[in-house]
Formats: sequence, C-alpha cells, structure tokens
Amino acid sequence: MEIERLNRLLYDSKLRAYALMRRTTYVLTLVSVALLIYAHGVVSDPVMLQSLYYALDGILAVFVLIYFLRILYNFERLKFLQRTWFEGLLMAIILVNHTGTYLLDYPVIYNLFDRVGVPLSVELYRVLVSFYMLFLLVIELLETKVHLKTLQLKPSITFILSFVLLILVGTGLFMMPKMTNSPDGISFLDALFMATSAACVTGLAVVDPGTYFTLSGQIVLLVLVQLGGLGILTFATFFASLMRQGIGLKQHVAIHELLESESLFSSKGLLRKLVFLTFLIEAIGAVFVFISWGNEVKFTSLGSKIFYSVFHSVSAFCNAGFSLYPASLYTEPVRFSYILHLVIALLIIFGGIGFPTIVDVLSPKSMRMRMRLPWRNWKLLSRVTIYTSAALILLGTIGFFFLEYYNTLSSLSFGEAIITSFFQSVTTRTAGYNSVDISQLSTPTMLMFIFLMFIGASPGSTGGGIKTTTFVIILLAVSATIRNKKNIEIGRRTIPHSVAYKAFSVFAFAALLNLFFLFVLSITDPKYDIIRLALEQVSAFATVGLSTGITAGMSDVGKLVLILSMYIGRVGTLTLALALSTRTGTAAYKYPTTQLPVG
Repeated sequence: MEIERLNRLLYDSKLRAYALMRRTTYVLTLVSVALLIYAHGVVSDPVMLQSLYYALDGILAVFVLIYFLRILYNFERLKFLQRTWFEGLLMAIILVNHTGTYLLDYPVIYNLFDRVGVPLSVELYRVLVSFYMLFLLVIELLETKVHLKTLQLKPSITFILSFVLLILVGTGLFMMPKMTNSPDGISFLDALFMATSAACVTGLAVVDPGTYFTLSGQIVLLVLVQLGGLGILTFATFFASLMRQGIGLKQHVAIHELLESESLFSSKGLLRKLVFLTFLIEAIGAVFVFISWGNEVKFTSLGSKIFYSVFHSVSAFCNAGFSLYPASLYTEPVRFSYILHLVIALLIIFGGIGFPTIVDVLSPKSMRMRMRLPWRNWKLLSRVTIYTSAALILLGTIGFFFLEYYNTLSSLSFGEAIITSFFQSVTTRTAGYNSVDISQLSTPTMLMFIFLMFIGASPGSTGGGIKTTTFVIILLAVSATIRNKKNIEIGRRTIPHSVAYKAFSVFAFAALLNLFFLFVLSITDPKYDIIRLALEQVSAFATVGLSTGITAGMSDVGKLVLILSMYIGRVGTLTLALALSTRTGTAAYKYPTTQLPVG
C-alpha cells in the first residue's frame, strides 16, 4: 500500500522530472567531458587540477542523485535495477568513494589500488573518470531513445562520417600540449596521420608512440585503436541496433551482408555479443602477455607492466600493430621473447578470422551444440576463413623461412627461425608487428609481403585487405572459367554470380587504387625505390602497418596519400559492399547479346 501511495504521489510530476533529469544529465555530461579534456590535455598547475577534480566529483555526485531519482520515479523499480545493473554498480562505486573521501577522509579507490601495488595516480584516475563519463553519455542516449532518424543518412554515409569524426577528435586530442613530450607539440599533419593510423588500425607511425607521447597521449592512441578495431562492427550496429527507434531495413541488410547473420533480426543483437567477445579476448590476452614478458624486460612499476600488457593485447587483437617499443618487437628487450611473440600472434589470428567465425566455432553455445551433435560441421564462412587463413599463414611461414634463412634469420637457431617466420607470416596479413628488421628484407620477401597484405584478414574482423573470402571466390571463379563450368561451387554449395561480381569489383577497386596511389608516391617521394613505396602503400591501404622505416621521412603530400589510403582501405571496401547490397532499379528488358575478345 505504501508503495502504491508513493507511486500515485509521484505520477503527476513524473514527466516533468524525467525531462529535467535528461536536460541536467546532458548539460553536466558535456561540461564534465569539456573539463576532462581541459585537465587532460592543457592544465599543469596542481591547484587548478585539484579544483577541476572537485568540480568533477560534484558532477558525479549529481549523477548519483539523478540515478536514485530515476529509481524512485520508475514504478517497476526491481526491473529497472535489473536492466541498469552495470550503471547502478558504477554509481555505487562512486557513492562509496565519495563517502570515504569527503566524509571519512579515506579515499577508498585510491587506497584499494595502492594496496595491490598499483598506485592510482592522477593520470589513471582521470582516465577512469573519462571512460565513465563517455559510458554514461551513451547510456543516457540509449535511455532517452535518441536516434538519427531526422538526419535521413544512408548507412554508408553514416559509417564514413563516423570514422571522419573519430579521426578528427583524435587529431585534436593529439595536438594538446600534455599529449606529447615534445616542447613544440605535434604538427597538425603528423597528428592527423597518427589519428588516422590508429582509427583505421593500421600501425604506421611518423613518431615513436612509446617515447614521443606521454601516458595521456598513449591512452588516447589506445582508445582510438579500440574504437577503430570495432569500427566496422560497432559503427555498423550502433546506429542500427542500439538506437531503439528509427532502425531501417538498409542497416539490417548491411549488417547481414557484412557478418553473414542467420537472419536480419539476429543482426540487432550483435553489438553486445561482439563487444563482450572483444573485451573478453583482449582481457585474456593481456593476462597472457603479462605472464609472457621475459625477465630481461624491465618495467618501472607494476602499473606500467599492466599498461604495456593491455596496450599490446588490444593492439594485437585489433590488428593495429602499434607498439610502445621503438622498433616494435624487434627492440632488444623483447626481440627474443618468443613466448610473447606466439601470444601476440594468436591474438592477431583471433582478431583476423572475424567475429562470425569466432561465434560459430568458439562460443559456449556452439561448443555445447557440437558436443551434443558432433557430426554438425562449421558454417561455410567459418570453414573458408579458417582453412584459407591457415593456408596463407603456412605459405607465408615457409616462404619467409626459405627466402630469409641466409638474410634476417641467419643469426637464429632453427627453432627460433621457425617461430620468427610464423610470427611474420601472421602479422604480415594485417597486424603490422615485426620481429625482424623490415628494411633488411630481400626484394622477393617484400613482394610476398605485398601479396599477403593485399589479401588481408577475413570478413567481420578487425583487419583490412580485400579479405580472404574475396580471394577464395576469385580463385574459384577463375577455376570455374578455366574448366568451362557454368557454376561456381564450394562445399557442395553454389555461389551466386552476383557474389563473384562483388568479389571482382572489390579486387579491381583495391588494385586500381593502389596502383594510382603508388604512381603518385613515385612522383612525390622519388628518393625511395619503388619496392619500398609499394610496401608502404599496400601496407597503408590494407591497414597493416609494416614499413621499411620510410614513413616519417615521407613528404607532406606523400603522408597525405598514405592518410587517404588508410582511410579508404578501412571504409572504402565497406562502402562499396554496402552500395552493391542496396536495392537497385530492376529493368524488365535485355539488350541483344554480343561478344568481345578477352585475353
């Protein structure tokens, strides 16, 4: 009875209260994000920083109050708590910390981290608050059902603009004074290059991230890599499935085409599963990377070791290839840490085979089903991606071993040479890490690298390239043509000719674009030989990140060409696929058949 009386008392003011809470949340979120950026990138004065932290703590206290009011005004309070359990957990943590800090003079979170040997520095606290504020903003957008229906943007345009926004935000953050160790800061072009390379998970760098960027800059780089790694997946599903209204059929078709969902309706629930899988694999990878650091690798603190482990795990799974070591894994402390190399190689493989394959093969539900029905095979997409990836990795390993045995592998034992060859074969596909000096590779090896980079990873993955399935379909189409077969067949299935047309379109688009940009680079940067420029160009387009060390020395026009290559390589094939998957006008007529000589 008391609850019903309370509900009746609150009923008349519910709409006004919710409107006020929404407006307050939006305004305070924008203010807090602005304060965080200002503190994070500009302010150095300790007194000013402390004032900013007091203001942020006040804003967080208001958010806790608003959360309690939302509970009060929601008449199904138990269901509300179950639905917002994670947000409630974060609010509880803030409440406990605020109570301890301001009432009991005992900062709970700081002391908790300090006791386990990870001092919660001002930088780390700022980062945690930043992530919370961004998460809260997304929560509020979802709760109030904000959507993009009024913009009436096509899915392909939405994806393109999403990456543009991510790159521009990253560029602006990199240019802030406290992001770099350089007194003069970073130039706009270099900041744009690094932001594009991170957002497009490429790994090409014009500065050394480990020494040039401060901890703040490295964290911005890591966030860009994470968002960019989930770019195709997150940007494709965020607007289509999380925005609870305004979901168009075109978005469902796009997700269905890209990830080969079982149905259009299953596409709507992909984001939560994909994000969960990403964070789970990256977390497990970070633990194994943490364990795999050799005794010769020294860290200033436990917190530094944890950060290095998380950074390299995320960078590897997202196939970005960024490292905090100046020469990547060829740097002296980690050059011979072969267990570490294998862990990173496995993370790269998981990131490169694609989420549809991971879900089909490794998800608990699929594994339980196969234990119950052992004769049930993987989906066709899983078989194609796994077998093709394995074949390309084997080809790259054998090729690198024989081509470089008397060159970059000459100082290694047989076992070390095999591991190094395997690692380079895996990372060449899309990741960009290197455990040898790329500038010392022979010309045949570079040509093999260009071939492997051009193919790239698998659909629905964090990698680039034309994709393994595109390569397989082209091979099957060529084989069917040579054998004079009418249909393209694989796994007792027939591939529609429309799919083959898409594969050849993607291939032609990628090949012509790379040839054109290589032609431009040969004009703008004639001081480098054509094979090095070709490696750099294909590495940028396929979002790989391998380089012979010429990136920083490229001309401004050359850097702009690489920036454009990285961007188009990340969104261009996607945009083309979406354009091909949308409905076209049908023609109820057919022109007379004609023949043109081919070959």
